Amino acid sequence: MEIQAKEDMDMQKKWWHDKIVYQIYPKSFFDSNGDGIGDIQGIIQKLDYIKSLGADILWICPMYPSPMADQGYDISDYYNIDPTFGTLDDMDRLISESKKRGMYVIMDLVVNHCSDEHEWFRKACQEPGGKYGKYFYIEDIKDGKLPCNWRGIFGGSVWSELPGHPGKVYLHTFHKKQPDLNWENPKVRQEVYKIINFWLDHGLSGFRVDAIVNIKKKLPFKDYAPDRPDGLCDLTVMKKEVEGIGEFLGEMSDLIFKKRDIFVLGEVSNEREGSLPDYIGENGYFSTMFDFAPNVFGKSEKGWFDYMPVTPDNYRDCCFTSQERAKNIGFFANFIDNHDEPRGINRYLPDHDLSLESKKMLATVYFFLKGIPIIYQGQEIGMENRGVVPLEKIDDFSAIDQYYVSIDAGFSPEEALEIISKYNRDNVRTPMQWNAEPYAGFSSRAPWLEVNPNYPEINVSSELNTPGSVLSYYKKMILLRKNLDYANTFTYGEFIPFHPDIHNLMAYYRSGDKDILIIANYQKDARTIMLSREPKQILLNNYDKFSLSNLELNLLGYQALVLEL
Repeated sequence: MEIQAKEDMDMQKKWWHDKIVYQIYPKSFFDSNGDGIGDIQGIIQKLDYIKSLGADILWICPMYPSPMADQGYDISDYYNIDPTFGTLDDMDRLISESKKRGMYVIMDLVVNHCSDEHEWFRKACQEPGGKYGKYFYIEDIKDGKLPCNWRGIFGGSVWSELPGHPGKVYLHTFHKKQPDLNWENPKVRQEVYKIINFWLDHGLSGFRVDAIVNIKKKLPFKDYAPDRPDGLCDLTVMKKEVEGIGEFLGEMSDLIFKKRDIFVLGEVSNEREGSLPDYIGENGYFSTMFDFAPNVFGKSEKGWFDYMPVTPDNYRDCCFTSQERAKNIGFFANFIDNHDEPRGINRYLPDHDLSLESKKMLATVYFFLKGIPIIYQGQEIGMENRGVVPLEKIDDFSAIDQYYVSIDAGFSPEEALEIISKYNRDNVRTPMQWNAEPYAGFSSRAPWLEVNPNYPEINVSSELNTPGSVLSYYKKMILLRKNLDYANTFTYGEFIPFHPDIHNLMAYYRSGDKDILIIANYQKDARTIMLSREPKQILLNNYDKFSLSNLELNLLGYQALVLEL
């Protein structure tokens, strides 16, 4: 197969195009004051570590004041920092210290909903028909019937009784302590823009925009065909009928995002066919958006018990399809881990094949795709799911809901616990494993969530100066992607699949001012692959061995190579 396409020379270059994002879940990153919870000062103390890794943009999950019903994604004050994490002065110092190191800071913008403890909602409860009542979706129960039968993201009806007002209900597409904001109200949108400008004035370089496709609802409210015995319907059905979200996103982008030249990472799923340019095109609403294709593959509206495993071919095909979708349009944000899913190595690799080599292989194939690479804390050291734990030790309420969904589907308690252990969000929220000391060096006391028992073997300290470690490999990948000889090709070079029809092979070219082949044997058995061109040099190899004869490349199990042609 010959390389024909070259780099996209028509794309207007932006400051963030060649950057690498490092996601921090602050509650679990580093505890500086010994209370068992990570904090801003802890992040500041680890900035040099992040800089040494090679990351450029810090994406920090919510640290606003919050009752923590959804771990900070239920915000009670948009203009401050929760005392659990520190102060606004601490946040200003974090931004300042990051800039000294040539790094940028972005935070989550969570404006589909707020907290039921936010001043706006409290005032809405006092006067549902008043100004703040119109900030939310407040409806009357008519003839004993709710306005619609939608099921929330975390299970159950999206409607709950408005405190102090029997017969009235409010909409919450997530947790009942997260009332949805009414974006149809221009005053709500103006409040959102004030929040955005406040944080940009404090020095933020942008935002990861949370759950943003949920801001538009299909109105008036109506029922859809139930898809479970609970008589409710998954929200995705309603979303397919929604029109006009671009009016809201376009307004926000034109008034703020574009004017201030910031980096905006959109959490977008199930966008309409043909609408990708609206989101990440030259004049799109966002700088980039997540590629959720591998992430959502095999998921089922029935519940976690009905999820399908992701095979190597599934993973490859999802990534390749997304690359083709974004071609000549814009950049996807590529990731393996994030705070809302189990560890990617446990989802995209068979448990019995987890090893240093397979972890490095998976890192290689995602990291050099066209787009913005995101690394979630602990991913760079190969952190894993924590396995099955008793129900009472699970913090993730969505996992607890799915436990009972599995029970209702006929599974035994033991089977239900096994099912939710695979997809439990606690898997990625366990404390960062810094060293082999008690509590993994995260804290001097028992942390808010139990540390993964494998921390004595998997931790930063043990991997830092070990040439064959996962951490050392991530550093090599980042150095290569930033190498001035190859950075332009990895950033703007065309993506071209290589033998996408070969079982358990994931290989592709990046073609620009250099021609580079990324090739990975996505299985434990060795194999031979015929190359079309002689490699000029090996840029990266997750093994110490390399075998090539007459263009026949011999690949070991889970071997990954980056070759300059």
